Amino acid sequence: MTLDLTQPLPGLLAAIVDIESVSGNEARLADEVEAALSACEHLSVWRDGDAVVASTNLGRADRVLIAGHLDTVPVAGNLPSRVEGGLLYGRGACDMKGGVAVQLALAAALDAPRHDVTWVFYDNEEVEASRNGLGRVANARPDLLEADFAVLMEPTSAAVEGGCQGTLRCEITTTGTAAHSARSWKGHNAIHDAADVLGRLVSYEPRRVVVEGLEYREGLNAVGIAGGIAGNVIPDSCTVTINFRFAPDRDEEDAKGHVREVFEGYDVVFTDFSLGARPGLDRSAAREFLAAVGGTPGPKYGWTDVARFSALGVPAVNFGPGDPGKAHADDEFCPLADLDTCADALTRWLKG
Repeated sequence: MTLDLTQPLPGLLAAIVDIESVSGNEARLADEVEAALSACEHLSVWRDGDAVVASTNLGRADRVLIAGHLDTVPVAGNLPSRVEGGLLYGRGACDMKGGVAVQLALAAALDAPRHDVTWVFYDNEEVEASRNGLGRVANARPDLLEADFAVLMEPTSAAVEGGCQGTLRCEITTTGTAAHSARSWKGHNAIHDAADVLGRLVSYEPRRVVVEGLEYREGLNAVGIAGGIAGNVIPDSCTVTINFRFAPDRDEEDAKGHVREVFEGYDVVFTDFSLGARPGLDRSAAREFLAAVGGTPGPKYGWTDVARFSALGVPAVNFGPGDPGKAHADDEFCPLADLDTCADALTRWLKG
């Protein structure tokens, strides 16, 4: 099979969705993407693992970057794809092969854009950050990610979402004394002690904060709890896992310090951390993009790889087809109309 990048977008999306590419198994799709883009004479193509980067080199005054990930979460009986009522269903249709289809079609069609364009397709976005293909490209060839502005084609219902929240995970462990549950007074129940940790979360009032004109809502929540070894043993240990989604005005010291303050008196062990990204909508390149795309930008609830671009000094936004609320759902779908909306908007921007 060779991807036909000139076919109508619904057919191209169906072809991409039907190539299963759960994280770690992107090789076949990466092969197809590399082969299809290598056939375009106006593009220079570079590959690292299952990440593919294609670039125009026309000597334009500036360069923009458009990125999307090739991987999906595990399949849940939702392949092959199908079309019903203007919606294309299938694993990855929303997150984010709809965006990838638009990228591929435009990469092939726009051989003389007014900006030089770098098209990035990468692996392992849906898993731990250490495996992320965009991070690997940034380490191996940071020059390939240099740009004046970037668009990450995560699903946004074809609206612009600026920046992203930061995220951290931490664990709080309470300790007790094991005993037979028939003689519970001889022990001390660590799970019961977790009630105070959970109570602080229940009473917590998350902050709303405006950053560069966009309002971000924070959230501090228990996302896991583990304790006990048997049905007749008083547990001597209980661990609560907590996730903090924070606005992009916080740095690492501030975010972690806030969590420590909420759980004063406990030993907080941080297990994962990713900074957010400020919207950057005040930059001239962003204003130009917004003028071409239209609509009113909103904040990004969730963490995306725009944070990686922000760390590289490249302002970036999220903009792509599909309702983010359907990402990872068993009935995941992408509205076919969103494909045209995004493709038309990017074409206006890139052609001028």
